[in-house]
Amino acid sequence: MSKFLSSKRAEWPFIRGVLLPVVLVACTTLSMGAGAILWAVGRSNDISAERQLLTTEASIRAAVQELAQQQEMVAIWDDAVVELNKRPLDLKWVDANFGVWLNKTFGQDEIYILDDRNEPLVATVGSTRVAAEEYERVRGSVTDLVAGIRGAPDSLHRAHVADLATASYLKTGQAVHDAHLLELNGRPAAVSVMKIIPESEDVPYPHDREFLLLSIRYLDGSFITQLSEQNLIDGLRFSSTDTPEQGEVSVPVKSDVGHLIGYFIWNPELPGDRVLRSVGPVMAAAAAMIVLLLGALVRRLRQSTTALERTVLELKASEAQAHHLAFHDVLTGLPNRALFADRLNHAIAQMKDGEQIAVMMLDLDRFKHVNDTLGHHAGDSLIQEFAVRLAGLVDSGVTITRLGGDEFAIVQTFASGSHAPQALCESILAASMQPYDVLGNQVFVGVSIGLVLAPEAGLDRIELLRKADIALYRAKGEGRNCYRVFTSEMDETINVSRAIEEDLRAALATGKGLEVAYQPQIAQGGAVVGVEALARWCHPTCGYIQPSQFIPVAEQTGLIVPLGEWILRQACMASRRWPDLFVSVNLSPVQFRSGDFASRLIAIVRECGGHPQRIELEVTEGVLLEEDGRTTDALRRLREAGFRIALDDFGTGYSSLGYLHRFEVDKIKIDRSFTHSLGKGGKAATVIKAIVALGHAMSITVTAEGVETETQRNFLDTAGCNEMQGFLFSKAVSEDQIMRMLSRSSSDKARNHVNTMPVQSIG
Repeated sequence: MSKFLSSKRAEWPFIRGVLLPVVLVACTTLSMGAGAILWAVGRSNDISAERQLLTTEASIRAAVQELAQQQEMVAIWDDAVVELNKRPLDLKWVDANFGVWLNKTFGQDEIYILDDRNEPLVATVGSTRVAAEEYERVRGSVTDLVAGIRGAPDSLHRAHVADLATASYLKTGQAVHDAHLLELNGRPAAVSVMKIIPESEDVPYPHDREFLLLSIRYLDGSFITQLSEQNLIDGLRFSSTDTPEQGEVSVPVKSDVGHLIGYFIWNPELPGDRVLRSVGPVMAAAAAMIVLLLGALVRRLRQSTTALERTVLELKASEAQAHHLAFHDVLTGLPNRALFADRLNHAIAQMKDGEQIAVMMLDLDRFKHVNDTLGHHAGDSLIQEFAVRLAGLVDSGVTITRLGGDEFAIVQTFASGSHAPQALCESILAASMQPYDVLGNQVFVGVSIGLVLAPEAGLDRIELLRKADIALYRAKGEGRNCYRVFTSEMDETINVSRAIEEDLRAALATGKGLEVAYQPQIAQGGAVVGVEALARWCHPTCGYIQPSQFIPVAEQTGLIVPLGEWILRQACMASRRWPDLFVSVNLSPVQFRSGDFASRLIAIVRECGGHPQRIELEVTEGVLLEEDGRTTDALRRLREAGFRIALDDFGTGYSSLGYLHRFEVDKIKIDRSFTHSLGKGGKAATVIKAIVALGHAMSITVTAEGVETETQRNFLDTAGCNEMQGFLFSKAVSEDQIMRMLSRSSSDKARNHVNTMPVQSIG
């Protein structure tokens, strides 16, 4: 008994001085950590729910304003006033430009055109024109709104619409309208009414007796689906009563006169819960590990032998971790380049009869844009998310590697004859196109994939990687966001491109073989008003090489910069011989990437004695699509210096009014594909007329390219094209031939024998 008490007394200082403080610190630290995590989880859930709540409320209000903006596209229109005053009314025209068009284009549910007595002239429900009596279903709910825009004083005495009547109507530019959130037949609806008036003052219309356009968009139909998809809101629905189920939240929907219509109810996104489910077990394991480590520490203080063994185990664990880091990417945890090479060599060595190996090289499209605009942390987050998506598409037998930056590689062994690699490529493309939530921002990127198959393309690891890289290069060159399978033709193309690059570099250094040809641009009436400077290259051994062969190589290698400057110098010197003509010079998107691009162009024109007012710079939509500070600043400085800006290949890409306004374009050039399609069916004639009308409306010169026949010329002349260009008038010719052409044209005019430019090719 005495010995037992003595042992206890010997252990008590250790327990009091070491064990109790350690236990107290451990419990306090773990409790604080768990509390902080739970608080962060709850706060994250609250912020997410609040964000979705604000997004929903903002979207509801925005729907009302968008309705008026959509109406303005057809309500402020000369043709609308003219057509609606015709009798009998052309209902097909009205459907195509009002009711059916507004439904199919913007999803408006009901559209009514009211006459000067506020009676329905035309009614459209969904995508179908219906009897005018259908208006009676909503007349009572919209009467005050209609009366208010008419300025009728009897609308002011109604107490339940006092707020609507006081405002009477809104006027935005020419548009006179009023839009509100109302209750229609127990459903929430964005309702907007707008006067239909002409855009120009030349079209007469009865003031204060205008036709009215009434549009209704119910917010419990397709609007809910659209709102849910755009904002990733799960289970969004409308209910007339506030009855959310467990886990759901609701937001009341009130009309603009304060009446409660119902509630939007949905399952809020709870990122905190997801994080807790993901990290909770890990944190619990970590907490347990901390407790165990503390226990081990206590035991080490008591038993030196146990401490030594524990040290050995920790050293082994560190060695295993170092080995893992040597063969895995730190950011994504995927195998790195070294392990990828080992896995590929192993796959090649172990390949059996009836098996093939697929090697894929992947590169994210527009990744640099994410890094430049959102920062490198956003880029890292995007890389991690993409790695997770890749891992979810393959089984354990497929190796996914991050080579570095935004480059990935995949090795897949599969049965010969199957299309497993192509199917995987399609799955990767589909997965990559889904939006990424990066640091609170939603971004969209794509992926380009190069695919090579062994043993068809060889069994050497380095050679397979080279060929996969060539296929990747082809995928990027053919529009990105696609995959391409390596073929021997690609290898030959690379060799040809490399030879063209070397010879073109030599030609730029010596100036030998490069030429500039000029294709006339003809005004209405036949006069030559300008020329387009086009690069020509006479190779010392291959003869003339098509621009379609060497210009893409110049853009890919950066040689387009010195080549473009050389062409500009030649064009400036040639323009001094043609004081009455402008000279067009094409610019590449690559040239705009230089910070001093505009200053360099201005300096070249001054050095050559040219006049910026006679130089027209042609840009493609590729320049405008890469719209950033450098592009905008360069175009602004060039316009201030006096250069004219022309938008080339108009109608083939993402042409928009925004470009024409934002960049103050002087000319649009209709792409030759539309000209060639004239008389062959299709919609080429309609598109050309629309482009000409757009250009004239904005005081922009319209030029048609690729004119080769008199039929095309006559149509374009009738359509109102200001200028034409093509083989009908002349191919691209030398500077001296242009001079002879101008001299002959002047002589012909003096003799009054020829009124138009000769149509035969020259040279």
